[in-house]
Amino acid sequence: MRWTPGGVSSDIEDRRGGGGGGFGGFGGGGFGRGPQVGCGGAVILLILSLVFGRNFFTLVDGSGGAGAPGPVQSAPGPGQQMPPVAQTPEEERMVQFVSFVLDDAQNTWTELLRKEGVEYPRAKLVLFRDVVESACGYAESATGPFYCPADNKVYIDLSFYQQLQDRFGAPGDFAQAYVITHEIGHHVQNVLGISDKVRQAQQRDRRNANEYSVRLELQADCFAGIWGNTTSQRNILEAGDVEEGLNAAAAIGDDRMQQSAGRRVSPDSFTHGSSAQRVEWFRRGLQSGRVSDCDTFGR
Repeated sequence: MRWTPGGVSSDIEDRRGGGGGGFGGFGGGGFGRGPQVGCGGAVILLILSLVFGRNFFTLVDGSGGAGAPGPVQSAPGPGQQMPPVAQTPEEERMVQFVSFVLDDAQNTWTELLRKEGVEYPRAKLVLFRDVVESACGYAESATGPFYCPADNKVYIDLSFYQQLQDRFGAPGDFAQAYVITHEIGHHVQNVLGISDKVRQAQQRDRRNANEYSVRLELQADCFAGIWGNTTSQRNILEAGDVEEGLNAAAAIGDDRMQQSAGRRVSPDSFTHGSSAQRVEWFRRGLQSGRVSDCDTFGR
């Protein structure tokens, strides 16, 4: 992608300096799945860690408590600021890249929805390390990036991008941009009232709740593709960028994720869609650039 570092977006909320971390391994999921935990024991350990500011997971992981972390990150109170963030030059560059994509995507949706007579309220993007508190609950890095409709914020630990490359085999800056714009796609769904309608439908039809979730996620992929479509008009795309995005969409399909975890592929348990479905809808948005062509619920 062609982009120029230009500082940090005013829509970035940086909580990386709040201490945090190292609560490893429980829960999990892939981006967009939202905060979640595994078993009840993990929940208890997390609560103890949050209350006492100490990593109680070391009691069961054999580390003996060495290097216990500081308190979990939370948003600063009125008149307070987060401590300065210690970061490498590579991480600083990544923050500026995230800022560029975030601002570009939100400026794009501001214009697109204005043409539809809809005002677009900008989302915030929260950077965190290890563990974070959102209006949707606590989440840790293994959860992956997610959007919380209760506070209109996207949450991401930048270490996910290394996982995207190493674990999911999806390198490249356009793949990274796809992650952000997928989550902003969820914000667009919230703005348009789609998310509320889906939650209501899931409550009425619990048997097909996963199917509704899949359709919501595929639409967010399509909305990410709409942003990708507009980048060509601003001369942002470079050779290979589209392939990077499509590769990322395929890498985090439910079937691919289940296979990589050594599990049997179970379409009934899908929440985000298969690799083929995610590629199809991301490509549809890329080619069309129209919200009306992202109706995953009517097809």
